[in-house]
Amino acid sequence: MKQKNGYIVLISLIVALGGFLMGFDASVISGVVKFIEPEFALSKLELGWAVSSLTLTATLAMLVAGPISDRYGRKSTLSVAAILYAISAISSALAPSFIFLVIARMIGGFGVGASLIIAPMYIAEIAPAKLRGRMVSFNQLNIVLGISVAFFTNYLILRLGESDAAWAKSLMFNEYNWRWMLGLETLPAVLYFFALFLVPRSPRWLAMAGKHNEALNTLKKAVGDHAEEDLQAIEESIKADKNKEKAKLKDIFQPALKMALTIGLVLAVLQQITGINSVFFYAPMIFEQSGIGTDASFTQAIYVGLTNLIFTVVAIGLIDKIGRKALLLIGVTGIALSMFVLAYGFHSATYTLTPAAIQELPAPINKEALSTVSGVTFNNDVAFKKALSQSLGNLESKKYEAEIITAATTLNARLILFGILAFVASFAVSIGPVMWVLFSELFPNKLRAIAISFVGTINSVVSFLVQLVFPWELHSLGATSTFFIYGVFAAAGLIFILMKVPETKGKSLEQLEKILIKQK
Repeated sequence: MKQKNGYIVLISLIVALGGFLMGFDASVISGVVKFIEPEFALSKLELGWAVSSLTLTATLAMLVAGPISDRYGRKSTLSVAAILYAISAISSALAPSFIFLVIARMIGGFGVGASLIIAPMYIAEIAPAKLRGRMVSFNQLNIVLGISVAFFTNYLILRLGESDAAWAKSLMFNEYNWRWMLGLETLPAVLYFFALFLVPRSPRWLAMAGKHNEALNTLKKAVGDHAEEDLQAIEESIKADKNKEKAKLKDIFQPALKMALTIGLVLAVLQQITGINSVFFYAPMIFEQSGIGTDASFTQAIYVGLTNLIFTVVAIGLIDKIGRKALLLIGVTGIALSMFVLAYGFHSATYTLTPAAIQELPAPINKEALSTVSGVTFNNDVAFKKALSQSLGNLESKKYEAEIITAATTLNARLILFGILAFVASFAVSIGPVMWVLFSELFPNKLRAIAISFVGTINSVVSFLVQLVFPWELHSLGATSTFFIYGVFAAAGLIFILMKVPETKGKSLEQLEKILIKQK
């Protein structure tokens, strides 16, 4: 039996590499934005588009990945996703223009959407019931791990760009830093593609395709003596599904489902509108606003990834012990407080370029042009950046923004770091993973799949919008207002959770249906 478990663990780990690639692909852009903005002379909305375009196509892929995998198979779909990741990585690294980069990112988005849907689906279909929860959780852990590794490799490439080593200089890490950051994903993508050759086709898909013998052989490797019994249950389930009337999207809007759908929609929006992907996709940019410099901002981004990883594991351990609602209340309270701490921290900042500080700025900066702001104290980042743009010109102020902010800013950088890490920890232990668990529990069996697809799509759309507008928000509204708005959204969500979200721990799906679904 241990041998069978080892086989399932190996197969699940290989398939879950799709989650790793998804997390890496989504988060690696955080280190890139600083460099592509001046190189391609991007506006703030164009910068947001470069980041969020991946999420847009990932959302589209999520809608079609299931039906495509039903037709061509889970394994084949994941193999195509691996190819898309590799194409995206290479194309992004070689991008000669902003439009080319966006297209390359969008290609990767199709791989992200397919991985998000198909990897956990495959694992759930091959793993025995007693291992299913842990095996499926590999995918979520790999997503978080991919995010962490992306932060680390971005920092590593930045440091290699500053290295005097001959081999580092020959590879031009300094000149092509952001291209290396994006291109590095090619390695795990190629590894994933070839590792999938070790993975059998899903037994449920084989049964759906009428390949009885191959499905049986796969199940024998996975579950041993129970293979024939499990295959019979799968084939009976498939036969029953064919005779059922398929649920339609309009069915989830019936009055009886109003409460369940409202809870699902609010949680889907709340998870994103409190700013989590602003942090994951723009972490170094946020830390640079505290005046700590580029190197330190990339270092602190690594802390974000590690915090996310640790508290995701904590959430997995607590969710069945203290309950979904309790975790949501604790976590969303932490999110609101963290955002208010960040708003306070940036509100207390001042920005002053002294003559001495101006002389210590990098040589290429037109120091004479900064004489108009020399010795002037600004009480908010928006006014300071506007003055810089007027003095240096839009392009040069963007290119050297980090260095100038480092020289001018006075604030409590430790408070900013604490606020960001507390926010990530609060998110990772609560609404991050808990939302998906609640989605699987809120809706009745017949409508569960289509309802989760609907609220999941809304979640992705909000994520896309948050990523798109964040650079514009930071530039036009300032860090104080941006984080304060996130805190207000979190506080409103907390009130909703307290008043409307039921505790689902320990209740059967049938019991929850009686609580949430209005009986006729």
